[in-house]
Amino acid sequence: AQALRDPADLSRAMTLAGLGIDSLGLAEVIFAIEEGFDVSGPFNANTPEQGGLDFTPVGAVCDAVQALVRARRP
Repeated sequence: AQALRDPADLSRAMTLAGLGIDSLGLAEVIFAIEEGFDVSGPFNANTPEQGGLDFTPVGAVCDAVQALVRARRP
């Protein structure tokens, strides 16, 4: 199941691991991001660090999504 959280309960400094999101959960997060924001990221759920994106803190995930959305705009 996806790790649904109320955004008001999150901070940029929190880590995905600290929220109980394991590698399977990370894969779900990545798929949800791609689907929800109509983006395709350069990441692999098994080795997310090799895609050049930091998926450790919540803030980095937010920054990566913003960059992907900006990059797809004409």
